[in-house]
Amino acid sequence: MARRCEISGKAVLTGNNVSHAKRRTKRRFLPNLCSVTLESEALKKRVRLTISAHALRSVEHRGGLDAYLLKAGDDELSLKARRLKRDIAKAHSAQAQA
Repeated sequence: MARRCEISGKAVLTGNNVSHAKRRTKRRFLPNLCSVTLESEALKKRVRLTISAHALRSVEHRGGLDAYLLKAGDDELSLKARRLKRDIAKAHSAQAQA
């Protein structure tokens, strides 16, 4: 499983540990990933995602999973999140027509 946020696209970064003697060794900066269950209001079901703590705060700030996904670009979303976004958009258009 890739260490990547499913909705914001945050991934592992690389860099150097630098000692006092300026000796450099490679290291990895890992994202703070959390396994969470978020509820989609349009689909009326719960969805389990692996997202970063920063993305979780962004979801809450935008007003829920549906609002976040509808505003997010497809290039940063995982395949699972893109499918979820498509289903939410279909549900919103069906509600608008009814």
